[in-house]
Amino acid sequence: VDSDRTRGNGHLDDDGLPHGFCTVTYSSTDRFEGNFVHGEKNGRGKFFFFDGSTLEGYYVDDALQGQGIYTYEDGVVLHGTYVDGELNGPAQEYDSDGRLIFKGQYKDNIRHGVCWIYYPDGGSLVGEVNEEGEMTGEKIAYVYPDGRTAYSGKFIDGEMIEAKLATLTSLEDGKPQFEVVPGPVYTFDKSTSSCISTNALLPDPYESERVYVDVSLISSAGEGLFSKVAAEARTVMSFYNGVRITHQEVDSRDWALNGNTISLDDETVIDVPEPYNHAAKYCASLGHKANHSFTPNCIYDPHFLCSPVSYNLCSFPIIQPFTTAGPRQVAAINLFFYFQQAMLQDY
Repeated sequence: VDSDRTRGNGHLDDDGLPHGFCTVTYSSTDRFEGNFVHGEKNGRGKFFFFDGSTLEGYYVDDALQGQGIYTYEDGVVLHGTYVDGELNGPAQEYDSDGRLIFKGQYKDNIRHGVCWIYYPDGGSLVGEVNEEGEMTGEKIAYVYPDGRTAYSGKFIDGEMIEAKLATLTSLEDGKPQFEVVPGPVYTFDKSTSSCISTNALLPDPYESERVYVDVSLISSAGEGLFSKVAAEARTVMSFYNGVRITHQEVDSRDWALNGNTISLDDETVIDVPEPYNHAAKYCASLGHKANHSFTPNCIYDPHFLCSPVSYNLCSFPIIQPFTTAGPRQVAAINLFFYFQQAMLQDY
């Protein structure tokens, strides 16, 4: 019997305990709707918590057993396996749009074993979590959207500390197997308001396989971005990184200085200023080299990604397939026009 139960609606047994389908509200204002047997939850039921989250599933002797669905207050949904009311077993989590963001195991309500975390651009983080359920260890990997190119090495709470380029070769018993590629050591490289990168000339290996910079085919447009490969629609081709500045700084300076700016949110603007707008000075990301167009074959996907590799990344998927390998110039929709249309359509 729950000592903090304050009131209930439904049938009561001879002892005044909920019996059958009832709604019980607790002193915390949490509410449970479901089946009871002499005061204990038995059968289908659902908790409605004070913070807006919910938990539903099948109860046996007052404890949640088997498959349960926990919905967070922000709309994230966890489908998990419960044993005596605690998460124990396989689980999957989805964001409010229904996109898979986590797959793995739980033990005593904590993530356990090999887990996958999925990012909006299609990239993922995989590895065996530590005792706190964090992506911390010497054998964690970030896998690019192609599901093959990866960084494998030391991560702390999902942030890359020291890793080598690798290739995901197979899955054995659910565990990914990587083949390390000889080459430089990569680290988390967070840009600031004054530093675009500590390794400005270290190319991104994923981009290097897909795009290259050359003289634009658009008159007076300077450098442009070209495809090396055939690609399906929604394939991420490049990334947009830069220094982080404020909207106030952007609005107060000459507009001619804002050719490589892109707004992330109400506070942050990404910029690729002189001299880093030249590929000879900066090539760690190449998304800013896509020329604007009113007949685009790509869009800027405005997800703000705090990835384990770099902090300011705006993914850059194509919107129509490239049926043959390059050279094919990558042209993005004009940003001013794009955001103006977005506002007009009230997105």
